[in-house]
Amino acid sequence: MRILVIGSGGREHALCWKIAKSPKCGKLYCAPGTDGMSDTAQPVDIDANDIDGLLKFAKSESIDLTIVGPESPLVCGIVDRFEKEGLKIFGPRKDLARLEGSKIFAKELMKRFGVPTAGFKAFDKFDEAIKYVEAKIPPVVVKADGLAAGKGVVICKSVGEAKDSLKKMMVEGCFGDAGRRVVIEDCLIGEEASIIVMSDGRDAALLASSQDHKRVFDGDKGPNTGGMGAYSPAPVITDALFKKIIDIAILPVIHGLAKEGTPYKGVLYAGIMVTEKGPFVLEFNVRFGDPETQAIMPRLKSDLVEAIEKAIAGKLGGYELEWDRRPCVSVVIASGGYPGDYRKGMEINGLEAVKNIGDVVVFHAGTKAGKRATDGRSLFITNGGRALNVTALGEDMKSAIDKCYTAVRAISFERMHYRSDIGYRALKL
Repeated sequence: MRILVIGSGGREHALCWKIAKSPKCGKLYCAPGTDGMSDTAQPVDIDANDIDGLLKFAKSESIDLTIVGPESPLVCGIVDRFEKEGLKIFGPRKDLARLEGSKIFAKELMKRFGVPTAGFKAFDKFDEAIKYVEAKIPPVVVKADGLAAGKGVVICKSVGEAKDSLKKMMVEGCFGDAGRRVVIEDCLIGEEASIIVMSDGRDAALLASSQDHKRVFDGDKGPNTGGMGAYSPAPVITDALFKKIIDIAILPVIHGLAKEGTPYKGVLYAGIMVTEKGPFVLEFNVRFGDPETQAIMPRLKSDLVEAIEKAIAGKLGGYELEWDRRPCVSVVIASGGYPGDYRKGMEINGLEAVKNIGDVVVFHAGTKAGKRATDGRSLFITNGGRALNVTALGEDMKSAIDKCYTAVRAISFERMHYRSDIGYRALKL
């Protein structure tokens, strides 16, 4: 098969790394991809949001299967366009991609299908939102309605902080149009986990549980990021709790949408808060998680391409994915200053040394190939906020964490930053 993966981050590198292992995979492309993933897929210089360009490429290269990584092209309707041209593509159509593209749409859908979620109210008028938070007892959560690269959620510990967040989003436009409408939620207290499934419109294949670390600094301090690391499985999600989440949060959406005549095909990702009162859905995403995918794919023993084909064909009923019992940890190495301003072009050292550590793989995100000025030697330089995802399997969670950080410490570049506590919650349980 000729396969195209859309995207350019660590998630897409992890997907390509897994897809390349499939006996079904012949030629593998990634658009736009990066130099760092060229060992598994051929990068194609087409932006992930250039749907016309991607469609033209898929037709000209006789692509048999397209897999969409990021949310933006899904929200923009890439699946509708490809399907109209008779091309096989994995992901939800535009109307259902609103589950991630609009927090308001998602919250209203959860309410309609009886999915447990935090109490909320939506606003498109700044003054009304201000009056609402003035009457609330903090903490409250302020969320931009639209896509904000994982940074549009603010947990506000005071009324003043909530007002400031509303002003930045609704008046100053810090997230552009994405923040002109907001959702204000009650703040749920507990432990977060990510539950990701692949849906064929009626049934679902369940991916292993995982847990992301959103805050930039150790101890979950500092601003939200796109994710500073993840591990799988998440011990907080016991087998019984996993089944409960599927029954009360995932299947009601899949079955409810099918009954409404709009079957959901693609990845459905529920951000879960496990509280003393049980699990609640924080949000839905419509694609593989980032950085959760980097921690999940090394544990997947089944053929990912085969599973995706079954999902597209509506044949997931009774199908179960097979998993490596060993846990996996993935640590993001970021450029200093991320998620704020950061410098690019820093020479990355140590990548060759990491290749000698067993059960470790480095997924590239914000990097590009370059040459050292002094001797012309080929190397990689930083080209984004989240540069690398260092990922390791271990016999238990502690050994996976230790192995991962051994690899992380072998890598260096100027102003390199990473959290030193990824997976710490798992060691407490």
